[in-house]
Amino acid sequence: MSTVESTLETETSQTTEAPASASAIHRRCEESFHHFVKDIYETVNLPADRPLRHVKSPLTSLEATGVPQATLEDLEDAVARAKAAQKRWAKTPASVRSQWLLRLHDLLWKNAAEMMDIIQWESGKSRYHAFDEIQDVALNSRYYARTLSHVLRDERRRGAFPVLTQTTVMYAPKGLVGVIAPWNYPLAMGISDAIAAIAAGNAVVTKPDSNTPLTVIAAKALMVRAGLDPDLFTIVPGRGSVIGTPLIASVNYMMFTGSTKTGRSIAAQAGENLIGVSAELGGKNPMIVLADANVDAAVKGLIRGAFSNGGQLCVSIERLYVHDSIYEEFKQKLVATVEAMRIEASLDWDVDMGVMVSDDQLHTVETQVNDALDKGAFPLVGARRLPEVAPTAYAPTILEGVKEGMEVFNHETFGPVVSLYRFHTDEQAIALANDTNYGLNSSIWGNPSHAFAVARQIETGTVNINEGFTAAWGSMDAPMGGWKESGIGRRHGIEGIRKYMEAKTIAVQNRAVPIAPILGLSKQQYAGVLTFALKALRWLRFK
Repeated sequence: MSTVESTLETETSQTTEAPASASAIHRRCEESFHHFVKDIYETVNLPADRPLRHVKSPLTSLEATGVPQATLEDLEDAVARAKAAQKRWAKTPASVRSQWLLRLHDLLWKNAAEMMDIIQWESGKSRYHAFDEIQDVALNSRYYARTLSHVLRDERRRGAFPVLTQTTVMYAPKGLVGVIAPWNYPLAMGISDAIAAIAAGNAVVTKPDSNTPLTVIAAKALMVRAGLDPDLFTIVPGRGSVIGTPLIASVNYMMFTGSTKTGRSIAAQAGENLIGVSAELGGKNPMIVLADANVDAAVKGLIRGAFSNGGQLCVSIERLYVHDSIYEEFKQKLVATVEAMRIEASLDWDVDMGVMVSDDQLHTVETQVNDALDKGAFPLVGARRLPEVAPTAYAPTILEGVKEGMEVFNHETFGPVVSLYRFHTDEQAIALANDTNYGLNSSIWGNPSHAFAVARQIETGTVNINEGFTAAWGSMDAPMGGWKESGIGRRHGIEGIRKYMEAKTIAVQNRAVPIAPILGLSKQQYAGVLTFALKALRWLRFK
């Protein structure tokens, strides 16, 4: 039996006796956290006199374990320790780093149940959507472990002149990478980017979101258990308004996942410091259902693509365009499927969607929906709170009649809300899908060759055919990121690790034939000889 199968079997047996009360769920999640972290001050390496900040769990409505808040002095100390550790780590061979990644992979599956408890405790998402995070980090760890030696290897490139110039490109770590992580995927976004940076030979200082720091802290404990020097991944919990700007000023590269507004600010600060930045930002992602699509499959795909993690996902679907010929059939089946969804604050695997992460996010979603309803849109299903489920629960919502001028029309909602439209031609669907300042992800449903032709014309960093977002997201060997206002830089693939490295070109010129006048040639004569040689290379088809 594989590790994954063993984990799932264990989970199934656990959920047959899943605790029903919020207090019992709370105790289980707290125990799972202490399975990783015995002393939270020691794990985050902060003085014991630092005040604790408690966040109310959306899953249980009870206060979760308090997290000490870092000061600017603590940030300076974390940076100093990280820089010292990085100098040692940069000298380790790729094989040593790869073995650490594989140990982390194995430990993650071994401890998946406890880690999912913590993810749900902080975020309120369903068990299955918490499992998505385990998969993501495991896939990243395995991919970089298997490709690291290739990525770090020196590369021979074509020189200035064939044979006479030998050119090599080598790659070195940037040094210290800063990560500001979001709340929506506290494990995947909390450490997957850091894993790539550390694999490249860097140290990482991360500021987790104040709503979801416990998952990152538990993940650090697991990374250390796998053999990582704790100073290579230092955590500075605290508010972005206090920690953010000094963190950016302290590092050699910044990685950010979050809103476009905040991304602009971070990019501007990084620019002032002349450091690189990678940012995955907002999205208003479209799904196009073509006339030749399988309606039942597309309906199920929309449920996965729009309501995973309660729609609190940068790549989730918020705009749905359906061909006129199948529009009514699709709408009828979609509404019936959404109405049958199980929404619950539970550790049970059978839950279809969990609850919103916070009152603030619930308010954002509710405000956009109410604005649309006030201006003439109407709900086919949902559009209401679910207080009987949890204080931050919101029903999965399909809106019809959404038009320009409504906030939900072109602003990212980041919740379980989809606007439904009909279209008549492929050209119309493409124009509608591209009519946005965002360009992160899109989904096309139909005959694969037909859908691929449409996909070529969609202005997003990833396009999924007959899937919502997971096909492209899970393709670890391919770059993932946004066009337009949806971000800069890429994660995953070679691009996702090379961004954390500096390239150095070393060119060795043949001693006997320098790139300069020789054999008594004048500068003018040399220029003539060089011109002849370069023209000859063009006709000989040298690149």
